[in-house]
Amino acid sequence: MHVATSPAFKENAHRAIQDAGLQKALARSGPSFIARRRDAVAALPEFEELRDIARDIKNHTLANLDFYLEEWEANVIKAGGKVHWCATAEEARDAVLAICRAANARTVTKGKSMISEELGINDHLERHDITPVETDLGEYIIQLRHELPSHIIAPAFHLNKEDWEESFRKSHTDLPADRVFRERRDILTEARAKLRERFLAADVGITGANFLIAETGSSVIVTNEGNGDLTQTLPRVHIVLASIEKMVPTIEDCTSLLRVLARSATGQDFSVYTTFSTGARRPGDLDGPDECHVVLVDNGRSAMLGTDFQEMLRCIRCAACMNHCPVYGAVGGHAYGWVYPGPMGSVLTPSLIGVQQAGHLPNASTFCGKCESVCPVKIPLPKLMRHWREREFERHLTPAFVRTNLALWGFFARRPALYRLATRAAAWTLGRLGRRHGRFHRLPFASGWTGERDFPAPEGDTFFARYAREQRAGRMR
Repeated sequence: MHVATSPAFKENAHRAIQDAGLQKALARSGPSFIARRRDAVAALPEFEELRDIARDIKNHTLANLDFYLEEWEANVIKAGGKVHWCATAEEARDAVLAICRAANARTVTKGKSMISEELGINDHLERHDITPVETDLGEYIIQLRHELPSHIIAPAFHLNKEDWEESFRKSHTDLPADRVFRERRDILTEARAKLRERFLAADVGITGANFLIAETGSSVIVTNEGNGDLTQTLPRVHIVLASIEKMVPTIEDCTSLLRVLARSATGQDFSVYTTFSTGARRPGDLDGPDECHVVLVDNGRSAMLGTDFQEMLRCIRCAACMNHCPVYGAVGGHAYGWVYPGPMGSVLTPSLIGVQQAGHLPNASTFCGKCESVCPVKIPLPKLMRHWREREFERHLTPAFVRTNLALWGFFARRPALYRLATRAAAWTLGRLGRRHGRFHRLPFASGWTGERDFPAPEGDTFFARYAREQRAGRMR
């Protein structure tokens, strides 16, 4: 399991802001996600209605999760599969290892899976002399570079073309050193050639699951490269890694969610490959695995049911929230210090590893609300981040100076007349001091702001004073 660096979020963010290569990658890739989603949504008039439907499907499933999990397991078994119920990450790692050992596996191919990252499956297999090979192009290069994904649908979001070239030359030393990478296709061609032999040699294939369908016992994956299909059909054994909240009741429900997933994630109507898999190979099937195992993972999810954070379990991992988040857009994914970055990570990470480890993340938000406005299942992410801020404060995890300043603010806020007097005096003083240049390069007690940007000098009245004046003038409606 990956060691979280979330407690060092501020230091991580500072390094990210100073990283010229990362800033180049963020500036290049970020706006394209936003534009593609906008165009895809504009082309589907019923998109907002679909968001309501998607939200209601997930809410209904979570309210009846026990029933649907049992129905799904019965249908998996009926289709020739086997379910391994795992309460913890350790149990899930051990289950995967036991399946691989039973198959005498030496090489395991893997489709992109965030739950695999959460569980630390690759490291666990390597420690037991089994070689995992990531087959998604983005996951493949970050495996070569020994890095974590920086984005949940674009793992190599933080890399530039020169980073790809450098990594391929360093890792693929059997190829001519003078080969030229003129365009992205050259990188794809080289990766395809390298991975083909791994697909054919693999004893076990591991995929994640975007959805699990209770009425059929199926798992569903969406990809744009086709690697997921090769991973689950070529090896003798297929392992599906999935967390319990991926459940949906019916195929019809699944298709409703698929209509908002790709549009929210990449701006596509549908991903290039949308694959429904049900059980192992049956008599007469031309391909498919001899064995199908589903490792079903809780790892803290059931503890979220019935709490303020249950709504987070609606998440379908589209990444729209981070694509539109100004904080993620400034610091990238690695600054968040664990598997899940951006607004969804700022809620999910404290739920899974504890607010004492991830308390900085819910504070890494401007609360602009854009994340909630683009979420395809309407998760109220700002509200949930506020809940975590409250938990952090209640447990005295916030720094002493923050608690002191909040107490001071609370003292004035409970005394409106004193508050108005103090803010008027502060605004007048700062306005006088800053009238020459119109801004401050440095301010006491505001180094967090002025360390990166100037602080504008106040102009005119305070908001309360202007509001009162407008009311008296009869211009408020």
